[in-house]
Amino acid sequence: MSVTPDNFSLMKQDEEQGDYTVYNGGPTPSRLFLTFNLNKGSFGGEPVVSPVKSAWFNSVKFRQAVAYAIDRDTMLNNIYKGLGELQNSQIAPQSPYHAKDSEVKVYDYNLEKAKELLISDGFTYQGDQLFDKDGNRVRFTLQSNVGNKIREQAGAQIKQNLALIGITADFQPIDFNKLITNIGDSFEWDAIVLGFGAGVEPNSSANLWLSTGQLHFFNQAAPPTADPPLTGREVYEWEEEISNLYIQAAQELDEAKRRELYVKTQQLVQENLPFIHLVGQYSMSAVRNKVENVEYTSLGGVTWNIHELELRAD
Repeated sequence: MSVTPDNFSLMKQDEEQGDYTVYNGGPTPSRLFLTFNLNKGSFGGEPVVSPVKSAWFNSVKFRQAVAYAIDRDTMLNNIYKGLGELQNSQIAPQSPYHAKDSEVKVYDYNLEKAKELLISDGFTYQGDQLFDKDGNRVRFTLQSNVGNKIREQAGAQIKQNLALIGITADFQPIDFNKLITNIGDSFEWDAIVLGFGAGVEPNSSANLWLSTGQLHFFNQAAPPTADPPLTGREVYEWEEEISNLYIQAAQELDEAKRRELYVKTQQLVQENLPFIHLVGQYSMSAVRNKVENVEYTSLGGVTWNIHELELRAD
């Protein structure tokens, strides 16, 4: 049985009575993040994102300010009950190519730093509300898929956190299929809290990071058959560099050089923040004690060594 932060304490206290063991495999390889729609393109002359909001989202200082404003420690303690870790990379910690925190930029909770970045970027405060240099109040819609309790709670907290730096984020959990349609077809979204599975091999997520990838949704290219076609899309230099590095790393046979290439991708992601990484929970499961030789891991779960598992005769 899968164990979550919500049911962990109950499951743990009943271990002996229930004759099972709760196994903790450490951090899940899955990534949870906040992302903004950076697409500057238009369909039939209609901008994918309103030019006012697009100017905010495409400012690195704005995205960095948002990252500093999110209290991930509180998210870890309140939502995950401490059963997880802060994430600072798009590559899973189980991977040999995962960058250490000392190798990448890390955004610890710092409201003053967030406000300083916004003011240096031309934003101003009127009372406790943030306005851009043209007098537009900073307000956007933040979405996630309804029914995913962790993401709903994370979105609600992000809304509260951003209010402390004058930003109004209208949190709107919506149907998952509708969310995917917005991401992949209409491109009609502002910001999203979402997750994706990351394996030991980073190239398994290349479709997310290649600038032409079908899952490159923070700045998605439209298919050639799109009618009307997408015009005006811009790809940043750092974005193209990440794309090229993923291709180079997939071709590199020297492990040290390969890790170097992947660390560079993580540095670029953390500096430019197409994704603002949040928190990941521990991978946990409860298994009856009559199942012997369990060697639980976050990658393989309970049954990766099924050839060694045995059922004890009671």
